[in-house]
Amino acid sequence: MHLNCLTVQSFKHAYKVRFEENFAATLGEILLPGDVVTVDATVLKLYGKQLDPLFKEVSYIAIEPAEEQKSYQGLEPFISHLIDAGFRKNNRLIAIGGGITQDITAFTASIIFRGVDWFYFPTTLLAQCDSCIGSKTSINFGKIKNQLGNYYPPKEIVIDLSFLDTLSKLDFRSGMGEMLHYYLISGEEDFRRMLREYDRAFEDKAVLRELIYHSLDFKRSYVERDEFDQGPRNVFNYGHSFGHAIETLTDYTVPHGIAVSVGMDIANYLSLQLGYISVELYERMRALLEKNWGDIRLTNIPVKGFILALTRDKKNVGSEIRVILTKGPGRMFKTPLPLTAMVAGWFTEYFSSFDRLNERNRQPGPDTH
Repeated sequence: MHLNCLTVQSFKHAYKVRFEENFAATLGEILLPGDVVTVDATVLKLYGKQLDPLFKEVSYIAIEPAEEQKSYQGLEPFISHLIDAGFRKNNRLIAIGGGITQDITAFTASIIFRGVDWFYFPTTLLAQCDSCIGSKTSINFGKIKNQLGNYYPPKEIVIDLSFLDTLSKLDFRSGMGEMLHYYLISGEEDFRRMLREYDRAFEDKAVLRELIYHSLDFKRSYVERDEFDQGPRNVFNYGHSFGHAIETLTDYTVPHGIAVSVGMDIANYLSLQLGYISVELYERMRALLEKNWGDIRLTNIPVKGFILALTRDKKNVGSEIRVILTKGPGRMFKTPLPLTAMVAGWFTEYFSSFDRLNERNRQPGPDTH
Protein backbone atom coordinates (compact mmCIF):
# COMPACT_ATOMS: atom_id res chain seq x y z
CA MET A 1 0.00 0.00 0.00
CA HIS A 2 1.40 3.43 -0.99
CA LEU A 3 -0.06 6.24 1.04
CA ASN A 4 1.78 9.38 -0.02
CA CYS A 5 -0.45 12.32 0.81
CA LEU A 6 -3.51 13.44 2.72
CA THR A 7 -5.27 16.80 2.85
CA VAL A 8 -6.67 18.41 6.00
CA GLN A 9 -9.49 20.93 5.69
CA SER A 10 -8.99 23.83 8.10
CA PHE A 11 -10.83 27.03 9.02
CA LYS A 12 -7.94 29.01 7.51
CA HIS A 13 -7.05 26.90 4.47
CA ALA A 14 -6.64 23.31 3.39
CA TYR A 15 -3.15 21.94 3.90
CA LYS A 16 -1.38 18.83 2.69
CA VAL A 17 0.68 16.24 4.51
CA ARG A 18 3.23 14.76 2.12
CA PHE A 19 5.36 11.68 2.73
CA GLU A 20 8.78 12.18 1.09
CA GLU A 21 12.09 10.34 1.14
CA ASN A 22 14.53 13.25 0.67
CA PHE A 23 13.69 16.09 3.03
CA ALA A 24 16.62 18.25 1.87
CA ALA A 25 15.55 18.16 -1.75
CA THR A 26 11.95 18.96 -0.81
CA LEU A 27 13.10 21.79 1.47
CA GLY A 28 15.16 23.22 -1.37
CA GLU A 29 12.07 23.29 -3.57
CA ILE A 30 10.01 25.09 -0.90
CA LEU A 31 12.48 27.79 0.23
CA LEU A 32 12.12 31.34 -1.07
CA PRO A 33 14.37 34.39 -0.48
CA GLY A 34 13.57 35.98 2.87
CA ASP A 35 12.29 32.78 4.48
CA VAL A 36 13.68 31.82 7.88
CA VAL A 37 14.21 28.22 8.93
CA THR A 38 13.75 27.30 12.59
CA VAL A 39 15.61 24.08 13.26
CA ASP A 40 15.98 21.93 16.35
CA ALA A 41 19.61 22.32 17.49
CA THR A 42 20.03 18.55 17.78
CA VAL A 43 18.63 18.00 14.27
CA LEU A 44 21.05 20.63 12.97
CA LYS A 45 23.99 18.70 14.44
CA LEU A 46 22.76 15.39 13.07
CA TYR A 47 21.77 16.58 9.59
CA GLY A 48 24.10 19.53 9.04
CA LYS A 49 25.61 17.95 5.94
CA GLN A 50 22.22 18.01 4.18
CA LEU A 51 21.12 21.37 5.60
CA ASP A 52 24.27 23.51 5.36
CA PRO A 53 24.12 24.02 1.57
CA LEU A 54 20.53 25.27 1.88
CA PHE A 55 21.42 27.63 4.73
CA LYS A 56 23.79 29.51 2.47
CA GLU A 57 20.71 30.91 0.73
CA VAL A 58 18.39 31.64 3.69
CA SER A 59 18.60 32.55 7.37
CA TYR A 60 18.14 29.95 10.08
CA ILE A 61 17.68 29.94 13.86
CA ALA A 62 18.68 26.95 16.00
CA ILE A 63 16.19 26.15 18.76
CA GLU A 64 17.16 24.18 21.86
CA PRO A 65 14.50 21.46 22.37
CA ALA A 66 13.77 22.36 26.01
CA GLU A 67 10.39 23.11 27.59
CA GLU A 68 11.64 26.44 28.99
CA GLN A 69 12.01 27.67 25.41
CA LYS A 70 8.21 27.42 25.08
CA SER A 71 7.50 30.59 27.08
CA TYR A 72 7.23 34.33 26.59
CA GLN A 73 10.75 34.65 27.95
CA GLY A 74 12.00 31.98 25.56
CA LEU A 75 10.23 33.53 22.57
CA GLU A 76 11.47 37.08 23.09
CA PRO A 77 15.02 36.62 21.69
CA PHE A 78 13.62 34.53 18.82
CA ILE A 79 11.12 37.20 17.76
CA SER A 80 13.71 39.95 18.26
CA HIS A 81 16.08 38.10 15.95
CA LEU A 82 13.39 37.86 13.26
CA ILE A 83 12.56 41.56 13.42
CA ASP A 84 16.21 42.66 13.56
CA ALA A 85 16.99 40.46 10.55
CA GLY A 86 14.35 42.21 8.44
CA PHE A 87 11.74 39.45 8.40
CA ARG A 88 8.58 40.70 6.67
CA LYS A 89 4.88 39.87 6.39
CA ASN A 90 5.41 38.17 3.02
CA ASN A 91 8.21 35.93 4.32
CA ARG A 92 7.58 32.43 5.72
CA LEU A 93 8.84 30.37 8.63
CA ILE A 94 9.90 26.77 7.96
CA ALA A 95 10.16 24.56 11.05
CA ILE A 96 12.36 21.46 11.19
CA GLY A 97 12.12 19.59 14.48
CA GLY A 98 9.85 18.05 17.07
CA GLY A 99 6.97 19.41 19.10
CA ILE A 100 8.89 22.21 20.82
CA THR A 101 10.19 23.61 17.52
CA GLN A 102 6.70 23.21 16.08
CA ASP A 103 5.00 25.10 18.93
CA ILE A 104 7.55 27.92 18.99
CA THR A 105 7.36 28.37 15.22
CA ALA A 106 3.59 28.03 14.88
CA PHE A 107 2.82 30.32 17.83
CA THR A 108 5.24 32.96 16.53
CA ALA A 109 3.87 32.65 12.98
CA SER A 110 0.37 33.24 14.32
CA ILE A 111 1.22 36.48 16.15
CA ILE A 112 4.04 38.19 14.26
CA PHE A 113 2.60 40.80 11.88
CA ARG A 114 -0.81 39.29 12.77
CA GLY A 115 0.13 36.07 10.98
CA VAL A 116 2.63 34.74 8.44
CA ASP A 117 2.73 31.43 6.57
CA TRP A 118 4.72 28.53 7.96
CA PHE A 119 5.74 25.03 6.82
CA TYR A 120 6.63 22.03 8.93
CA PHE A 121 9.10 19.14 8.64
CA PRO A 122 8.40 17.01 11.76
CA THR A 123 11.45 15.04 12.90
CA THR A 124 10.05 12.99 15.82
CA LEU A 125 7.60 10.13 15.70
CA LEU A 126 5.28 11.97 18.09
CA ALA A 127 5.15 14.98 15.77
CA GLN A 128 4.80 12.86 12.63
CA CYS A 129 1.94 10.70 13.91
CA ASP A 130 0.04 13.37 15.85
CA SER A 131 0.95 16.97 16.56
CA CYS A 132 1.81 18.00 12.99
CA ILE A 133 -1.91 18.27 12.15
CA GLY A 134 -4.76 19.82 14.10
CA SER A 135 -3.84 23.54 14.01
CA LYS A 136 -3.11 23.85 17.75
CA THR A 137 -0.20 26.00 18.93
CA SER A 138 0.78 26.16 22.59
CA ILE A 139 3.40 27.63 24.89
CA ASN A 140 3.88 27.07 28.60
CA PHE A 141 3.23 29.56 31.39
CA GLY A 142 5.59 29.15 34.29
CA LYS A 143 5.76 25.45 35.07
CA ILE A 144 2.29 24.76 33.69
CA LYS A 145 2.31 23.11 30.28
CA ASN A 146 0.52 24.47 27.19
CA GLN A 147 -1.56 27.15 28.93
CA LEU A 148 -1.34 29.78 26.17
CA GLY A 149 -2.06 29.22 22.51
CA ASN A 150 -4.37 29.40 19.54
CA TYR A 151 -5.18 27.64 16.26
CA TYR A 152 -2.94 28.32 13.28
CA PRO A 153 -2.33 25.56 10.70
CA PRO A 154 0.77 25.32 8.49
CA LYS A 155 0.69 25.73 4.74
CA GLU A 156 2.17 22.26 4.26
CA ILE A 157 3.70 19.37 6.20
CA VAL A 158 6.48 17.13 4.86
CA ILE A 159 7.12 13.80 6.60
CA ASP A 160 10.38 11.95 6.03
CA LEU A 161 10.70 8.78 8.10
CA SER A 162 14.51 8.84 7.78
CA PHE A 163 14.55 11.39 10.62
CA LEU A 164 13.37 8.61 12.94
CA ASP A 165 16.60 6.66 12.39
CA THR A 166 18.38 8.96 14.85
CA LEU A 167 15.68 8.99 17.55
CA SER A 168 16.48 7.44 20.92
CA LYS A 169 14.44 4.37 21.83
CA LEU A 170 12.75 6.38 24.57
CA ASP A 171 11.68 9.12 22.17
CA PHE A 172 10.51 6.52 19.66
CA ARG A 173 8.33 4.91 22.34
CA SER A 174 7.03 8.37 23.23
CA GLY A 175 5.69 8.66 19.70
CA MET A 176 4.26 5.17 19.85
CA GLY A 177 2.41 6.16 23.03
CA GLU A 178 0.62 8.95 21.21
CA MET A 179 -0.28 6.56 18.40
CA LEU A 180 -1.60 3.99 20.89
CA HIS A 181 -3.98 6.65 22.15
CA TYR A 182 -5.52 7.07 18.67
CA TYR A 183 -5.75 3.35 18.03
CA LEU A 184 -7.55 2.79 21.35
CA ILE A 185 -9.96 5.68 20.73
CA SER A 186 -10.67 4.40 17.22
CA GLY A 187 -12.14 1.08 18.35
CA GLU A 188 -11.66 -2.66 18.75
CA GLU A 189 -10.40 -3.29 15.21
CA ASP A 190 -7.63 -0.69 15.43
CA PHE A 191 -6.78 -1.77 18.97
CA ARG A 192 -6.24 -5.31 17.68
CA ARG A 193 -4.21 -3.98 14.76
CA MET A 194 -1.86 -2.19 17.15
CA LEU A 195 -1.58 -5.32 19.30
CA ARG A 196 -0.46 -7.20 16.17
CA GLU A 197 1.85 -4.56 14.74
CA TYR A 198 3.30 -2.74 17.76
CA ASP A 199 6.56 -4.70 17.85
CA ARG A 200 6.89 -4.78 14.05
CA ALA A 201 6.71 -0.97 13.92
CA PHE A 202 10.16 -0.81 15.58
CA GLU A 203 11.72 -2.90 12.83
CA ASP A 204 9.69 -2.44 9.64
CA LYS A 205 9.48 1.05 8.09
CA ALA A 206 6.59 0.01 5.82
CA VAL A 207 4.50 -1.05 8.83
CA LEU A 208 5.42 2.10 10.70
CA ARG A 209 4.55 4.31 7.73
CA GLU A 210 1.08 2.84 7.43
CA LEU A 211 0.48 3.16 11.18
CA ILE A 212 1.50 6.84 11.02
CA TYR A 213 -0.69 7.51 7.99
CA HIS A 214 -3.70 5.83 9.59
CA SER A 215 -3.12 7.71 12.86
CA LEU A 216 -3.14 11.04 11.00
CA ASP A 217 -6.11 10.06 8.87
CA PHE A 218 -8.12 9.10 11.96
CA LYS A 219 -7.19 12.34 13.74
CA ARG A 220 -8.08 14.31 10.59
CA SER A 221 -11.64 12.92 10.68
CA TYR A 222 -12.15 14.53 14.09
CA VAL A 223 -10.23 17.74 13.38
CA GLU A 224 -12.35 18.49 10.33
CA ARG A 225 -15.53 18.07 12.40
CA ASP A 226 -14.32 19.90 15.49
CA GLU A 227 -11.16 21.90 14.78
CA PHE A 228 -11.61 24.15 17.82
CA ASP A 229 -12.03 21.27 20.28
CA GLN A 230 -15.58 22.12 21.32
CA GLY A 231 -17.10 18.64 21.23
CA PRO A 232 -16.12 15.33 19.53
CA ARG A 233 -12.39 16.13 19.55
CA ASN A 234 -12.46 16.25 23.37
CA VAL A 235 -11.98 12.47 23.43
CA PHE A 236 -8.39 13.02 22.29
CA ASN A 237 -7.70 14.20 25.83
CA TYR A 238 -7.86 10.50 26.80
CA GLY A 239 -4.76 9.91 28.93
CA HIS A 240 -3.59 13.49 28.55
CA SER A 241 -4.85 15.20 31.72
CA PHE A 242 -3.18 12.49 33.80
CA GLY A 243 -0.15 12.38 31.49
CA HIS A 244 0.42 16.14 31.67
CA ALA A 245 0.33 15.94 35.48
CA ILE A 246 3.01 13.21 35.40
CA GLU A 247 5.17 15.30 33.05
CA THR A 248 4.92 18.31 35.36
CA LEU A 249 5.70 16.34 38.53
CA THR A 250 8.73 14.63 36.97
CA ASP A 251 10.09 17.87 35.46
CA TYR A 252 9.50 16.39 32.02
CA THR A 253 11.98 13.56 32.57
CA VAL A 254 9.13 11.26 31.51
CA PRO A 255 8.55 12.05 27.80
CA HIS A 256 5.08 13.11 26.70
CA GLY A 257 3.98 9.92 24.93
CA ILE A 258 5.25 7.74 27.78
CA ALA A 259 3.34 9.88 30.27
CA VAL A 260 0.23 9.59 28.07
CA SER A 261 0.61 5.79 28.04
CA VAL A 262 0.51 5.82 31.83
CA GLY A 263 -2.26 8.42 31.74
CA MET A 264 -4.42 6.10 29.65
CA ASP A 265 -3.83 3.33 32.15
CA ILE A 266 -4.87 5.66 34.99
CA ALA A 267 -8.03 6.54 33.06
CA ASN A 268 -8.68 2.83 32.56
CA TYR A 269 -8.02 2.15 36.25
CA LEU A 270 -10.56 4.78 37.29
CA SER A 271 -12.98 3.34 34.75
CA LEU A 272 -12.49 -0.08 36.35
CA GLN A 273 -13.10 1.29 39.86
CA LEU A 274 -16.24 3.07 38.68
CA GLY A 275 -17.59 -0.08 37.03
CA TYR A 276 -17.32 1.01 33.39
CA ILE A 277 -14.97 -1.83 32.36
CA SER A 278 -14.18 -5.32 33.63
CA VAL A 279 -10.92 -6.47 35.18
CA GLU A 280 -10.32 -8.59 32.07
CA LEU A 281 -10.66 -5.59 29.73
CA TYR A 282 -8.49 -3.42 31.96
CA GLU A 283 -5.72 -6.02 31.95
CA ARG A 284 -6.05 -6.54 28.18
CA MET A 285 -5.49 -2.82 27.51
CA ARG A 286 -2.74 -2.59 30.12
CA ALA A 287 -0.83 -5.43 28.44
CA LEU A 288 -0.32 -3.17 25.42
CA LEU A 289 0.27 0.06 27.34
CA GLU A 290 2.91 -1.38 29.66
CA LYS A 291 4.94 -2.54 26.66
CA ASN A 292 5.25 1.11 25.76
CA TRP A 293 6.11 2.70 29.09
CA GLY A 294 8.90 0.18 29.69
CA ASP A 295 10.77 0.38 32.98
CA ILE A 296 9.90 3.88 34.20
CA ARG A 297 9.33 4.34 37.95
CA LEU A 298 6.58 6.47 39.49
CA THR A 299 6.75 5.65 43.21
CA ASN A 300 7.76 9.21 44.06
CA ILE A 301 4.70 10.84 42.48
CA PRO A 302 3.00 12.77 45.32
CA VAL A 303 -0.76 12.24 45.18
CA LYS A 304 -1.51 15.74 46.52
CA GLY A 305 0.73 17.24 43.85
CA PHE A 306 -0.87 15.04 41.22
CA ILE A 307 -4.37 16.22 42.18
CA LEU A 308 -3.20 19.85 42.22
CA ALA A 309 -1.77 19.44 38.71
CA LEU A 310 -5.10 17.99 37.55
CA THR A 311 -6.95 21.04 38.84
CA ARG A 312 -4.77 23.23 36.61
CA ASP A 313 -5.54 21.30 33.43
CA LYS A 314 -6.67 23.72 30.72
CA LYS A 315 -9.58 21.45 29.75
CA ASN A 316 -11.35 22.15 33.04
CA VAL A 317 -14.40 24.42 33.24
CA GLY A 318 -15.02 26.40 36.42
CA SER A 319 -14.19 24.36 39.52
CA GLU A 320 -15.06 21.07 37.85
CA ILE A 321 -12.35 18.56 36.87
CA ARG A 322 -13.18 16.95 33.55
CA VAL A 323 -11.44 13.85 32.25
CA ILE A 324 -11.87 11.20 29.57
CA LEU A 325 -12.74 7.72 30.85
CA THR A 326 -13.59 4.59 28.88
CA LYS A 327 -16.05 1.75 28.49
CA GLY A 328 -13.59 -0.03 26.19
CA PRO A 329 -11.79 0.60 22.87
CA GLY A 330 -13.75 3.13 20.82
CA ARG A 331 -15.98 4.05 23.77
CA MET A 332 -14.26 7.00 25.44
CA PHE A 333 -16.37 9.68 27.06
CA LYS A 334 -15.93 12.98 28.88
CA THR A 335 -17.08 13.15 32.49
CA PRO A 336 -16.63 15.23 35.64
CA LEU A 337 -14.23 13.72 38.18
CA PRO A 338 -15.09 14.63 41.77
CA LEU A 339 -11.84 14.78 43.72
CA THR A 340 -13.21 12.93 46.75
CA ALA A 341 -11.24 11.06 49.38
CA MET A 342 -12.21 7.85 47.56
CA VAL A 343 -10.73 9.07 44.26
CA ALA A 344 -7.59 10.26 46.06
CA GLY A 345 -7.36 6.79 47.55
CA TRP A 346 -7.51 5.21 44.10
CA PHE A 347 -4.63 7.44 42.97
CA THR A 348 -2.66 6.40 46.04
CA GLU A 349 -3.31 2.72 45.32
CA TYR A 350 -2.36 3.14 41.68
CA PHE A 351 0.98 4.88 42.24
CA SER A 352 1.96 2.72 45.22
CA SER A 353 1.50 -0.44 43.15
CA PHE A 354 2.75 0.84 39.78
CA ASP A 355 6.44 -0.02 40.12
CA ARG A 356 5.74 -3.41 41.73
CA LEU A 357 3.25 -4.46 39.06
CA ASN A 358 5.43 -3.05 36.31
CA GLU A 359 8.39 -5.13 37.42
CA ARG A 360 6.31 -8.29 37.80
CA ASN A 361 4.41 -8.01 34.54
CA ARG A 362 6.92 -6.34 32.25
CA GLN A 363 7.77 -8.45 29.22
CA PRO A 364 10.72 -7.99 26.85
CA GLY A 365 9.76 -4.98 24.74
CA PRO A 366 11.21 -2.74 22.08
CA ASP A 367 14.20 -1.73 24.20
CA THR A 368 15.55 -5.24 23.54
CA HIS A 369 15.56 -4.66 19.79
